Amino acid sequence: MKFTSTRNNKLRVSGSTAVLTGLAPDGGLYVPVEFPPVTEAEISAMAEMDYPERSALVMSKFFDELSLSELTDIARRAYSTFDGDPAPEVKLDEGLYVLELWHGKTHAFKDMALSVLPLLMTALKEKAGQKEICLIPVATSGDTGKAALEGFSDVGGTGVIVFYPDGGVSHTQRKQMVTTLGGNVRVVAVKGNFDDAQSAVKSAFGDKALQKRLAEIGCKMTGANSINLGRLAPQVAYYFSAYVDLLTSEQIQLGDKVDFCVPTGNFGNILAAYYAKRMGLPVGKLVCASNDNKVLTDFLESGVYSLDREFIKTTSPSMDILISSNLERLLFEFAARDSETVKEWMASLKTEGSYDVGAERLFEIREDFYGDFATCAECAETLGGIYEEYGYLCDPHTAVAFDVCAKYKSEVDSSSPIVVVSTASPVKFASTVLESVGEKAPSDDVKALEALEKSTAFPVPKSVYALFGMEERFNKVIEPTDLAREVEDFAASLVK
Repeated sequence: MKFTSTRNNKLRVSGSTAVLTGLAPDGGLYVPVEFPPVTEAEISAMAEMDYPERSALVMSKFFDELSLSELTDIARRAYSTFDGDPAPEVKLDEGLYVLELWHGKTHAFKDMALSVLPLLMTALKEKAGQKEICLIPVATSGDTGKAALEGFSDVGGTGVIVFYPDGGVSHTQRKQMVTTLGGNVRVVAVKGNFDDAQSAVKSAFGDKALQKRLAEIGCKMTGANSINLGRLAPQVAYYFSAYVDLLTSEQIQLGDKVDFCVPTGNFGNILAAYYAKRMGLPVGKLVCASNDNKVLTDFLESGVYSLDREFIKTTSPSMDILISSNLERLLFEFAARDSETVKEWMASLKTEGSYDVGAERLFEIREDFYGDFATCAECAETLGGIYEEYGYLCDPHTAVAFDVCAKYKSEVDSSSPIVVVSTASPVKFASTVLESVGEKAPSDDVKALEALEKSTAFPVPKSVYALFGMEERFNKVIEPTDLAREVEDFAASLVK
């Protein structure tokens, strides 16, 4: 399997190069030269497989440098840390299901890929004979950071530095990051919002002088954000697994289409569902759920992607994003893989703050995608309503998806079952969840967790309580312009 760039469709690289560099040399994102098919026979065969085997089968379509047995071993090791089934599916009503992706160590869906990525990267690094330290700068809106820190902590030959927006994550998300143990990790707050941190990280990747200085001390930058293909492939797997679970429970027959509703900010999670569809999974409509930062909703309505809008801090902070990086991969497909057109759009976004894909391309995109958003008030009402009607407790991001799912069902005549993708545990947003179900939230974080557990009987893991008794190791706050210097300083500490 070879990979090309969204900004240079003549480029051809191996899977190891795509994963170990993260971003293409031209600033584009790596995509498969062609979508590897998963046959109906293989989908049927997954019914007899456990989750690691299913994941390994899907990943084998992307990474032929590793054998199926090697990938199965990677998946088994990655998901052995999860609490039971890594991706269980819950039936709420006839035709309505929830795919829970938060049973890993950090209680968020990012664990599904970031538990795999360090092992995948290590195996590919060995195959490629790469000796340099993999230096991994990560911008996070809340969940990616801790999942990356957890996955790469004390992994030999790697170092992870996480940048999060100061004041832009939940108390629990921040506590998870700043108390992280490990000798090869660092966490830094960045003034501004997630987009400021993400843009600064991208600039660091494009800084040739910085890359040269890092190479001189034996370090090479790669990414762990969803722009890395090594993140995307494990995410594709759980859509296949969700479909197979519906098959084995006799909710559908092979070939029936299933809709997925995905809460998303950076567009990576829903893009993985689109990739699954292109690989042969019978997917109907992909429902893109946004919060008040509805840049994706507006794009799917008008075909214009515009940054001329207010950035809003919401109760679903992991979706507080205006620059959805993974959308570039989708644009590449709907531009008929014309990388010059994609380059023009990305240049226009950088210089003018917007681009327009035109009516014809928008019509084609909307054949696959539906988009809408939920305000904070709607999110709270829906969270409480789902709990009251089904006895099912969800986090605010998942509540956004439930709200948009209801809007989709009321507007679109679809007989297909729909799976709402649940991206985080309620315990990560205890105060918001408590208030949404009609309870007063204590100001103290531990008391809020205790109140959540008492009023809803939702079990709070001991590891979450323990966070608030741990020492905070990292408290530095920087300007976005200082990010590259911080990366270089961290690299120097790794080679001492």
